[in-house]
Amino acid sequence: MADTTQPPSGGTPRPPAPPPPPGGAVPARPQDPLPPRPGDRVPEGGLDPAQVFAAPPPPPPGAGPAAGGAAGAGGASPPPPQDSGPPPPPPGTQATKEMGYDDEDIRILGVVGDYRFGSISAQLTNATIAVPAHPETKFDEQNFLTLLRGSISLTRDEKWRIIQAIPKLSQFQIDELRKILEEEKRKFAELSPKHLLQLQKLEQKHSDDWRDLQSITVQQGARVSEQQKADEIRKQLGL
Repeated sequence: MADTTQPPSGGTPRPPAPPPPPGGAVPARPQDPLPPRPGDRVPEGGLDPAQVFAAPPPPPPGAGPAAGGAAGAGGASPPPPQDSGPPPPPPGTQATKEMGYDDEDIRILGVVGDYRFGSISAQLTNATIAVPAHPETKFDEQNFLTLLRGSISLTRDEKWRIIQAIPKLSQFQIDELRKILEEEKRKFAELSPKHLLQLQKLEQKHSDDWRDLQSITVQQGARVSEQQKADEIRKQLGL
């Protein structure tokens, strides 16, 4: 996946990137063509999970043989963040040095105000994003989409391809992917206030990408509807 977490000019270290979704579910093969993009035609029965990423996702940092085996089965765990400070206080709470915050934490909190990681994506909806039929698996579709839209480690196109690959994912792969998305959300929320400005910018970008994906989905639905109407007219005319 492309690295979208560039360190800010002030030198604040970037947040640690969570691991990619299950390696056993979405590895790319060298012989595969470029993966499809939102708006492209999806094969009947869902997208091949091997086409989800444009490049094979890297293993999580520090993964040894045991961790590598887990990743291959879709069970990778995110590395602990290198961040010793306390997480941001709830919105409206005045941070103090007595609470463990330093001058930089307090300064950043004053700049971001009530922003906390996840508060931007929480304002989005899952409207127009349809989950394909998946008779072999059971899960809360809306919860899954909410976790997916809030991820800042997946690109817009990867999120779309994951959704299109759902019919071909196993129950284990779906469950593991959901756990990884939940862990990503928790890890970023626990980072010290020093990272909030960077997280705010990243979350805004990914939220804009989600809205863009919603627009593309609406446009694609309109094209499909028009094609179906044209096919019906030709059928009636005997063409």
